[in-house]
Amino acid sequence: MNGAEYIVRKLMSEGVDTLFGYPGGCIMPLYDALLESPIRHILCRHEQGSAFAANGYARSSGRTGVCLATSGPGATNLITGLADAYMDSVPMVAITGQVPTPLIGSDAFQEIDMLGMSLPVTKQSFLVERIEQLPEILDQAFHVAREGRPGPVLVDLPKDIQLATLPERTLPQPAQARPRAQATGEQLRQAIELIEASRRPIIFGGGGILLGDAIAPFRHFVDTTGIPAVFSLKGLGALPGDHPRNMGMLGMHGSVAANQAVQEADLLIAVGVRFDDRVTGKLSRFAPHARVIHLDIDPAEIGKLRQADCALAGDIRQHLKALAIHLEVGDWQAACRERLARDGFAQPGQDGITGPHLLRQLSALTRGQAIISCDVGQHQMWVAQHYAFDHPRKHLTSGGLGAMGFGLPAAIGAQLANPETLVINVAGDGSFMMNMQELATIGRYRLPTKILILDNQALGMVRQQQAVCYQGRYSEIDLSDNPDFCTLAQAFGIPARSLTDPDDLAYAINKLLETPGPALLHVAIATEHNVWPMVKPGDANDQIMTGANP
Repeated sequence: MNGAEYIVRKLMSEGVDTLFGYPGGCIMPLYDALLESPIRHILCRHEQGSAFAANGYARSSGRTGVCLATSGPGATNLITGLADAYMDSVPMVAITGQVPTPLIGSDAFQEIDMLGMSLPVTKQSFLVERIEQLPEILDQAFHVAREGRPGPVLVDLPKDIQLATLPERTLPQPAQARPRAQATGEQLRQAIELIEASRRPIIFGGGGILLGDAIAPFRHFVDTTGIPAVFSLKGLGALPGDHPRNMGMLGMHGSVAANQAVQEADLLIAVGVRFDDRVTGKLSRFAPHARVIHLDIDPAEIGKLRQADCALAGDIRQHLKALAIHLEVGDWQAACRERLARDGFAQPGQDGITGPHLLRQLSALTRGQAIISCDVGQHQMWVAQHYAFDHPRKHLTSGGLGAMGFGLPAAIGAQLANPETLVINVAGDGSFMMNMQELATIGRYRLPTKILILDNQALGMVRQQQAVCYQGRYSEIDLSDNPDFCTLAQAFGIPARSLTDPDDLAYAINKLLETPGPALLHVAIATEHNVWPMVKPGDANDQIMTGANP
């Protein structure tokens, strides 16, 4: 075998059935080898789209996403997608073409130092310098991508390595997972003592619950202890949206109920969280009365921002099982339920179509079972606040990086990983324009993905921050010259309709969901509507603004 043929066999041994990419000169040998394989290659229309599609594939399925690009601009266009996967801990392997090894360092056509460029946004990056290195590097790439806290890995592959012959016949094998570390008995006893001594405990759940394959143990832990739970953006769905202990999202756009419960708690059980600034607000005033038990698969996260009174690094599944004890916190449960009923995410009463009303309708009509792929902005927060997810794999959102343009290609990846599942891209008009070329990908493969665009003809979240923090001095947020999104979709062969009448909302959503194949619904909303509640950057979470739309 030559190097390209070996790579294809390695991908097959890892169970890769679908990958995403865009060809070019220095990756051509690999594309030639793909012709003889059963692997399905999806031609996206931009390399960033390929990376986000692989990202959505991985997030929604739990499998490793794979994307390909050629050297130079093809490879550099993957960087944002790699950064997104790195910050949200998504297992991905990116394979990029590189100029032949004799030309490296000569400023050859489309030569770029991808090893150096990618190091800050990958778990590990490799440059294959000799054909003999290829099997070991590919083994490491897939192992590192999945091991412990997942993340992206890049393999930079010179063209001559792809064409070189392996010195002996090597049959690739799938990478094997290593056993996960566990806390000591003494650490677990200390955690149980803290839980038993608490009177106002709160569970703070994050994306690490899903990454640690701990959904069932987490739900058992909540049900057994009876402790109310709040969630980061990435933790939504770890409890079903209608679970009696689920208080929803906390932080900058979290509910008053969730934020106040954390501020009053005497114990914070942090499960798979980073203590991100969008969650904590002013860190020194976050959960000021609470002792902290921190469970995380990544020891580097424990104590990084908030000192833990009890640190449980390693296998979250086993730790949650060990901590599942019965508690008597009925008065605290009742207080949290009452607060949630009073100060949870209320549906605003503005005239016309609003984001919250739209997302509540969508949640009810899909029963929280659709995969929702968001872009970034106000619509993203309305999804987090008002869509009741039944599982975190159903919620695809760019959390740590906040990358506009994520939603449409991520929905494509999710649809290909879950062909029988309803996948909806909920987009804002600003974000949608960033990767709208992927409508061609949906049209080409006739994917049944649905697209719902909330169009306020503005960069809504930037506008809101300018209104709240910059005295209404609006700068470069006007998108009133948006194209006709329905005509745009129809140009790609995708049926589309526009909604402006609030009385037609349920009908229009049902029509979108019932349309065979792909479909787009364009929804006009008021520019002035903001996302409430809101904690201003730098404020504490008990300085929450409930606001009112002008």
